Amino acid sequence: MKVILLKDIPKIGKKFDIKNVSDGYALNFLIPRKLAELATVEATTKIELIKKADLSERKIQDELLEKDILALNNLVINITSKANEKGHLFAGIDKTEIMKEILTQTRINLPENYILLDKPLKEIGEHKIKVEVLGKKALFTVNIQPQK
Repeated sequence: MKVILLKDIPKIGKKFDIKNVSDGYALNFLIPRKLAELATVEATTKIELIKKADLSERKIQDELLEKDILALNNLVINITSKANEKGHLFAGIDKTEIMKEILTQTRINLPENYILLDKPLKEIGEHKIKVEVLGKKALFTVNIQPQK
């Protein structure tokens, strides 16, 4: 049975792809969960229009994201956190917290999966953080200060 995927489905395909799947899988799983719809002629033409609009919107969002990445370059983000007298933080600072601070301090909404951080930051001081989006790279500094 031919269906049009309405969302990305692992091992099946991406959003708006037209795929051939078994009847049972389509009727019992994909269609009831609104993950796909039957690939009729009307649905196919409708999806092609939506796909074009989605691509143009995604292109605009990518351009805005590139501008935001350039704005992040050489930026300093200040974060205060509880630490002991040796400078070790009680709780590590991860991508989510860094992303929230970027949004608060600069109003740049950056998805956390673009922040390249191997493990949470656990010491006070300055830390260089890399960001990579669509082949564009930026380097900014996170300055962690002890909370008083």
